[in-house]
Amino acid sequence: MAELATIARPYAEALFQATKNDLQATAAWLDELAAIASNAQLLQFASNPKATTEQIMGVVKGVAKSQLSAAADNFLRTVVDNGRLSALPEMAAQYREHVNAQSGSSDAVVYSAFEIAPAALADVTALLQKRFGRTLHVKVEIEPELIGGIRVVVGDEVLDTSVKARLDQMKVALIA
Repeated sequence: MAELATIARPYAEALFQATKNDLQATAAWLDELAAIASNAQLLQFASNPKATTEQIMGVVKGVAKSQLSAAADNFLRTVVDNGRLSALPEMAAQYREHVNAQSGSSDAVVYSAFEIAPAALADVTALLQKRFGRTLHVKVEIEPELIGGIRVVVGDEVLDTSVKARLDQMKVALIA
């Protein structure tokens, strides 16, 4: 994983510097390209020495939901020409970190055993923003093994109030 991060860093930094006037739009198309590039079949096709840049670009553009801008097309071509398609999801993650650092916000993933109603999510988001002291871009993922409660991951910080975590704590206390 460190290798992909090292490969992705210069691409993410260069893209961030080149698109400072349109960060959100760039993040949107970059996230879409990253989602496409994470497909195992596409990566297998792209790694085939007989596959040309135009063929790979055609597949990616065909799967994309919207027409790629000139900047997106140029960036994708550079990534494909250099054989770095597998690092595109990491490039998107690092780009998002640059955007968040500039705006003073962070991405947060809320893991929950059940769906969270929009009103409850707004309340949780407000509490988390107060707790972490910055604006959070919250994404919810369902993880039934938590049993109940939530686990929140913001960067390298974890706030775990799940039933599973409490049961694990009780298990450790009983064994000790």
